[in-house]
Amino acid sequence: LDNFVPGCWLFPSSRSHCILLRVTMSAPAVDRLLTTISRVGLGLGGLAVLPSICMFDVDAGQRAVVLNMLSGIDENVRAEGTHLRVPWLMQPKLYNIRLRPKLIQTTTGTKDLQTVTIHCRMLFKPEVSGLPTIHKTLGEDYDERVLPSIANEVLKAIIAQYNAEQLLTHREFVSQQIREGIVTRAKQFNILMDDVSLTHLTYGKEFARAIEEKQVAEQDAERQKFIVQRSEQERQATVIRSEGEAEAAQMISDALKEHGSGLIEVRRIDAAKDIAESLSKSPNVMYLPDGQQMLLNVGGGARPQGQ
Repeated sequence: LDNFVPGCWLFPSSRSHCILLRVTMSAPAVDRLLTTISRVGLGLGGLAVLPSICMFDVDAGQRAVVLNMLSGIDENVRAEGTHLRVPWLMQPKLYNIRLRPKLIQTTTGTKDLQTVTIHCRMLFKPEVSGLPTIHKTLGEDYDERVLPSIANEVLKAIIAQYNAEQLLTHREFVSQQIREGIVTRAKQFNILMDDVSLTHLTYGKEFARAIEEKQVAEQDAERQKFIVQRSEQERQATVIRSEGEAEAAQMISDALKEHGSGLIEVRRIDAAKDIAESLSKSPNVMYLPDGQQMLLNVGGGARPQGQ
């Protein structure tokens, strides 16, 4: 290695010795070799960059609208997959065609001039065949441009046809009308509505207070009605009881006329037996023989001598 000469290549041999090979090349040959290597490298680099420039991918749930710089928007919508394009001349724009939610809140007045706040939730997606028209007229943010305006328009127009109380009693019918109106208006802008529903319906404080007072008044009315019905039942019971007592008195009078005073004596004996039985059970009652003189120590003993 001490005698290594520039322009020579060193190769290891199988016997752990070095074989020195002298290669003699002229300057033009070296220039041609380097030029060839650079061209091959540029070609490979171009091939690596070419797919990203001349091809584009459309993922699942998306569609592509192609803008041709010479002829304008292409009416042919690209589906999922990989597609060819001419650099600069063709510019693809991707659109999401999955269902997306949109919540619209609006405050409007009813037919009886009550203030109502409504929350409307919509599930929408663009119509695939209408994507070129959407891109030309509305742009990529078509939902922010169209949905708030048409939803507020339909909600206010339909709510104004009903009273505040009817919105509660006919909510299903009102919701159906709002759904049909929004679907029809969105169809004009190539937007498909999968579902439209009213999630919240809130009234003003005055109307809520009026409803509460009405409920209280109805409960009071029901309570008074119950009191009247109970009084009527009690009156009827009193009448029936009086009629029963009158019939009993009439039967007793007839019995007295027929059998004399024997019935009264029987009743008197029964009453005496009941009274005697009650008094016999009382500890504060004492029986004394008739016609005898008895002294009872009712004071609890003799009085002391010193008093």
